[in-house]
Amino acid sequence: MGSHASPRVPHDFRERVEFYLLDHRTPLGKAIDIWLLVLNLVFVGVFVAQTYSVSATTEAWLWRIEVGIALVFVVEYVLRLYGAPNRVTEFTNPYTMVDLLSVLPTLSVIFLPVSVVIVNVGFLRVLRIVRVLRFYRFTQDEEFFFGTVSVSTLRAMKLLLTVLVIFFVSAGLFYNFEHRANPAVDNFGDAFYYTVVTLTTVGFGDIIPVTQAGRWVTVAGVLTAIILIPWQAGKIVREWAHREKVNVTCPQCGLSYHDPDASHCKACGHVIYQEYDSRQ
Repeated sequence: MGSHASPRVPHDFRERVEFYLLDHRTPLGKAIDIWLLVLNLVFVGVFVAQTYSVSATTEAWLWRIEVGIALVFVVEYVLRLYGAPNRVTEFTNPYTMVDLLSVLPTLSVIFLPVSVVIVNVGFLRVLRIVRVLRFYRFTQDEEFFFGTVSVSTLRAMKLLLTVLVIFFVSAGLFYNFEHRANPAVDNFGDAFYYTVVTLTTVGFGDIIPVTQAGRWVTVAGVLTAIILIPWQAGKIVREWAHREKVNVTCPQCGLSYHDPDASHCKACGHVIYQEYDSRQ
C-alpha cells in the first residue's frame, strides 16, 4: 500500500469504472475522491441548515442543492454496482447500503405520491441522519487522495469520526423527536449542544428531553458511546503498544510481531533470525 508507482488503468470499461471509484493516486481518482468528500460535507450541511428558520428563497435553494447532490450520489451508487466484480456482494456491503439509505428520503419526496410522503415524513426525516455515515467510506484503508497514512493514524481518524457520528446521529434523532414538543430544542444546534453536554456527562440541565422517544435516544446515545469509543480507543492503544515490535511471523507457530532483538520465538522457541543492529 505504500507504493507510489503509477497504477495500471484497466482497458475494460466496467473495470475502469470500478478502478476510478477506488483509486486514490491518479488525477481523476483523486478528483473523484475530493468531490465526493466535498459533496458529503455539503449534503450533511444542508440537512443541518434545513432545521433552522430560513427564508422561503433559501429553503428552496437548499432543496435544489439537496436534490442535485442526491442525484449525483444515485449515479455513484449505480456505477459502484455496475463496476463491482460481484454485484450481490457490493449491494450487501454496509458502505453501499448506507449510500442508498442516505438518498432514499430525497428520492421518496421526488417520486412518491404526496399523500404517502406526508404519512411517512417522520420516518423520512429520521432516515436522513444516516448521511453522516457516508464518511466511513473514506476510512476503508490507509490510502487517501493526499497520500498514505499509518495504521495508527487511520485508527485515530476512525475514533474521531466515530465520536462525531455518535454526536451527530444522537443529535439528529433527538431533534427529530423533541423539536415539536420541546421549546428548548429549536434547531439542530440546540440538539447537538444537548447531546455533547449529555454524552460527556457534564449535564447542565438547561435542556432536558420531554418525550419518551427523546429519553430513549439519550439512553441509546450514552450506551453507544460507552461501547464504541473504548473499543476504537483500544485498537489505538494496542497499536501504540506494539509500535516497537517487528512484523515477523514465526514459521513454526505463526506468532507475529516480535521484539526487535529477538532471535527465537517467545511462544515456541523456534529460531526466527531477526536482523538486529547491535549499535542500538
